[in-house]
Amino acid sequence: MFSHIMVGTNDIERSKRFYDAVLAVLGAPAGMPNQNATGHTRIFYRHEGNTFSVVEPINGEPATVANGATIGFKCASPEQVRAFHDTAVAHGGTSIEEPPGLREGALGAMYLAYVRDPDGHKLCALHRVKSGG
Repeated sequence: MFSHIMVGTNDIERSKRFYDAVLAVLGAPAGMPNQNATGHTRIFYRHEGNTFSVVEPINGEPATVANGATIGFKCASPEQVRAFHDTAVAHGGTSIEEPPGLREGALGAMYLAYVRDPDGHKLCALHRVKSGG
């Protein structure tokens, strides 16, 4: 359904350090810097057919976060969710909501962790627990 997800940043080098570390937990290689025609830097992360990027806004205005938006990253295990969370916090992110853990809901059981990146974007690490275990 999605071709890519792109978020803005006010400090491209800080964001690259943060996302290089956090997305490495999921097996993604370090981000690839790219400069667009206007001279603004973008960092692209490509992994398993997905693209996530961090960009300097091309309109020259400060990057802001979307109120109510969450970017979810699929994890292979509860341990990977915890590692995503802990790595994010160790690299300038902020733990938010409940501590990482199991949540039961209408969509089934999920192991979740929520953090904000250094620019304030809300990220979720998610592992869906299979029925019966």
